[in-house]
Amino acid sequence: MKKTSGLVLFAGPLGVSKTVAFVFLCLVLFLPVSAYCGPRDSYVSAAIGDARILIPFLADDSASASICAMVYNGLTKVDRNLNVIGDLAEKWEIRDAGKTIVFYLRKNVLWHDGEKFTAKDVKFTFETILKPETACPYISNYTDIDKIDLIDDYTVKFLFKQPYAPALSELGMGIIPEHLFKNIKNIRESGFSRGPVGTGPYRFSKWESGQYIILEANKNYFEHAPGIKRYVDRIIPDQTVEFLELASGGIDYMELNPFQYEKRSRTEDFGKSLVKYKYLAPSYTYIGYNLKDPLFQDKRVRQALSYAINKEEIISGALLGLGEACSGPFRKDTAYYNDKVTLYEYNIEKAKNLLKEAGWVDADDDGILEKDGKKFSFTLVTNQGNQAREDAATIIQNQWAKIGVKVEIRTMAWVSFLDQVIDKKNFQAIMLAWNLSLDPDPYSIWHTNAIKNNGLNSISYSNKEVDSLIEEGRREFDTEKRKKIYHEIHRLIAEDAPYTFLFFNYRTPAINKRFKGVDAAPAGVGYNFIDWRVPEDETRYDF
Repeated sequence: MKKTSGLVLFAGPLGVSKTVAFVFLCLVLFLPVSAYCGPRDSYVSAAIGDARILIPFLADDSASASICAMVYNGLTKVDRNLNVIGDLAEKWEIRDAGKTIVFYLRKNVLWHDGEKFTAKDVKFTFETILKPETACPYISNYTDIDKIDLIDDYTVKFLFKQPYAPALSELGMGIIPEHLFKNIKNIRESGFSRGPVGTGPYRFSKWESGQYIILEANKNYFEHAPGIKRYVDRIIPDQTVEFLELASGGIDYMELNPFQYEKRSRTEDFGKSLVKYKYLAPSYTYIGYNLKDPLFQDKRVRQALSYAINKEEIISGALLGLGEACSGPFRKDTAYYNDKVTLYEYNIEKAKNLLKEAGWVDADDDGILEKDGKKFSFTLVTNQGNQAREDAATIIQNQWAKIGVKVEIRTMAWVSFLDQVIDKKNFQAIMLAWNLSLDPDPYSIWHTNAIKNNGLNSISYSNKEVDSLIEEGRREFDTEKRKKIYHEIHRLIAEDAPYTFLFFNYRTPAINKRFKGVDAAPAGVGYNFIDWRVPEDETRYDF
């Protein structure tokens, strides 16, 4: 289960009938109950934003990626302890000092349409990713592939131009069926972008834009049929409404915001039916500055903005303590995070001095800095539906006002935010989060080449020394040597301050107790979802 304000409507545990509350929300959302309630052992989740596209190598947002993860399989995946293990591949051999990997595939895998999965599908998928016209945002993760050879129907060999350390992790990308896609010229515009066919544990059933996505269990799944027969992902843009639905039984799972986790869930009724979990998320929240905007091209300005932010105030105020300060672009729970980087500890005087050095002064004594007749004023854009992020933005707005910087906060619906702001690089500054993979390779976000080629470097960051180190890190298999490389990348990016790295939040999911087999592991609570089940006497969706 894999990139939140409003009126207090919640009344479930406080005394209002759960049935009444549930029906009320259905009316509010203009959805019939039958639209999202499935068989008696359905699992109903909720997301603040809708998916955009259900092709795995084009899904560059978390809403799309989470659905793709249920529908497709890659060659590899991670186990509960984040070790890379086989998925569609039963085993593999690494040869030629890492320049060749031979995968031996499972022979009992069927596509959802009943056709057999073979090595042709693997070759077709990665050759499609590498075509420029595919416009894959992850293409930089695969450009070292020199050739893909088919040994037989269930053996495929990848030859790399040079050793590529992240290969096993990156080849976990979802595989698509060659027999359905081979004659399609524009994959992004094909019907499969909204009606996917995979090999995964769940089959696509229905998608009502802005309302819900329904998946049905794949009874022919090669591991075993999932214990939960239907997976429903409802789109509920407001976490207050989400929480009401959770408490009244309208959904079975949600990510609680800090206030909900620390305050609203501490009731006897909540504990009777729901279980809360807490663990450090593999993601960080940041403010990114558009380096094409003249306002942010002076490094001293970006550094000043970072010094002016009191992260501890944000963690205590917006997150209620459910987070840890972040200083760079790697997972904090790995050896690649450089915890010796302590730049930008809160220092308002240093921030003011840097801005003064950069030519920003309050000449007319109105409390706002100016330079060459232009006020230091800009818009910070973030997505709607994430209360902690919106609260953090407000705190930062007040903190920056203390150094003479005026900021307007703009929130947008998730899909519009991605389409109109991120994809088009139409912003001055953004507040967002990155979900990080297990391998530390940051090429697709931080390398200069990722500014173009449909990469994820939306702020247009470029540093030749960082580029060189990123390339070196991809070739190095020795963990200790890789660690030194990424520690230096961490330090250099922090020094350049293209982002203000804010915090790592804690994941705080709540799940209905009727689901058994939930395992709060390093890989998260959903890594073994196909093993979840509901005892016969606890089923609910029965009509």
